Amino acid sequence: MASKIKIIVAKPGLDGHDRGAKLLARIFAEAGMEVVYTGLRQTPEMIVNAALQEDADVVGLSSLSGVHNYFFPRVVQLMREKGLKDVLIVGGGIIPQEDYEPLKKAGVQGVFGPGTPTTEIVKFIQDNVRAKK
Repeated sequence: MASKIKIIVAKPGLDGHDRGAKLLARIFAEAGMEVVYTGLRQTPEMIVNAALQEDADVVGLSSLSGVHNYFFPRVVQLMREKGLKDVLIVGGGIIPQEDYEPLKKAGVQGVFGPGTPTTEIVKFIQDNVRAKK
């Protein structure tokens, strides 16, 4: 039997809005993933430590406050420093289209903005984690 995909859902920075992150956490769980939601106001170090402790397959970052250009690449950098190179990193929230490519170049493999169908996000995660396993 294949093991469940384990995903960390995290809210980096001071953004206090987590309804979308909680909704996605539930959708991921309903899709058969094991979900760990880290809560609000996480530092990149806290997120990476959670990924390490939980042996995560995926880290999902959510930002609605415009801090994605700093926090998402910082999480990627710390993940690499900790040797977590095989963990899929995805991000979403209020992210302008012009920021997608720089985030991908920084190591965020999937970037999803407002209106992205949740089925597309789930499929992206499933396809990319299976390719790594």
